[in-house]
Amino acid sequence: MNYIKRILGNRELRKKIIFVLFMLFIYRLLAHVPIPGPDPENVKSFIDNVFSKNSALSFLDVFSGGGMSRFSIVMMSLGPYVTASIMIQLLTIVVPKFEALSKEGEQGRKKLNQYSRLLTLPLAYIEGYSMIRFLGSISAKSGQSLFGNLSPLQWFVMLTSIAAGTILLMWIGELITEKKIGNGISIIIFAGIVSSLPTTVGQTIQKMFVGQFNTQELIKVVVFLTLALTVVAIIVFITEAQRKIPISYAKKVRGAKLYGSIDTYLPVKLNMAGVIPIIFAAAFMNVPTLIGFLGSAKTSWVADSAKWIQTTFTPNSWPYAALLFIFVFAFTFFSTFLYFKPKDVAENIQKQGGFIPGIRPGTQTEHYLTYLINRVTLWGAIFLSLISILPYLVKPLTGDVNLTIGGTGLLIVVGVAIEVRNQIEAQLIIRSYEEF
Repeated sequence: MNYIKRILGNRELRKKIIFVLFMLFIYRLLAHVPIPGPDPENVKSFIDNVFSKNSALSFLDVFSGGGMSRFSIVMMSLGPYVTASIMIQLLTIVVPKFEALSKEGEQGRKKLNQYSRLLTLPLAYIEGYSMIRFLGSISAKSGQSLFGNLSPLQWFVMLTSIAAGTILLMWIGELITEKKIGNGISIIIFAGIVSSLPTTVGQTIQKMFVGQFNTQELIKVVVFLTLALTVVAIIVFITEAQRKIPISYAKKVRGAKLYGSIDTYLPVKLNMAGVIPIIFAAAFMNVPTLIGFLGSAKTSWVADSAKWIQTTFTPNSWPYAALLFIFVFAFTFFSTFLYFKPKDVAENIQKQGGFIPGIRPGTQTEHYLTYLINRVTLWGAIFLSLISILPYLVKPLTGDVNLTIGGTGLLIVVGVAIEVRNQIEAQLIIRSYEEF
């Protein structure tokens, strides 16, 4: 309670939180703005008879904050922007110009972000087209005509509205980031995931009170809640866990004064990448679903391949879980070394006159940090990967009740909540120093 009073008692911080909540309110309004084109009656029939019964669509709908089931202008959420960010970050490894920009500090980061924004627009059109064709193919298989015969103008209007929704969400995310109480993109994805919780919890409670749950189903709900609380506790523990690397600074002479040696440490988190690997992996796991429209291609091998991929990698299948595990594992290492570069850290320590006890400055320090980061990140990657496929591991105990959010969504929710708390605490500490 005292912590909340400190937050509310700070006028500037209070204004920032209100602004972020207002931006999330706008996002939730956008999730109810339909795209122009589809007939409302066809959409309602499709949602009631097909969408709600398709586990793949329900899974994707969770990460869009319900925008997909409502056919809203933010039905793609921030997927195109996340894909663009991944592509730009990959280019920093293979393209010298992008690599040079990544080393230019804040100015270079802004330039790379600008490239990500520019790339988001064409990707929004491409992914929007793929999603519409995918939904249309599912509708056709069920004997319904969701979109009918669309004219080029109708296609342009629909895709432009979807692209505009994505760009608007991207802008809202950056406005939130500027307030420095969390990453705006992560907060928007967090809001989209938790938006389905009140409805799900309400439906579950209603079923319990009207007696629609039998004893076995009640046991599954209890088991699910117990597992969820346990997983949340483990996520918090792993997210906060860190390895402290000792750093010593030799005595220095500055002017007429001699400064003594200082012993400190370099904190290395077990999960240094946070929720970024999960978000990246989730964006890539949409690909098997989005290429489903190729199943109607005239070339037989293309159509057969698309159908096989779509059937094999449905969100409720074990091949999908295995591929998700691999993606999360790989992206954890990729994201960690993207944010923590042993060579740069070793150079900074050496320039400041520091060294790791028992390790020579320079190249040996770089090799030691690389070795240590690989070991620490290995366990962090295994943890993230297991959490991402948690619903498939506990399904025999809980049935399908755990798939409402799943381990991936749970990790994002908890991770973003911890990040926001840390950012708020940092601002409170800064303001407490400013008072003296």
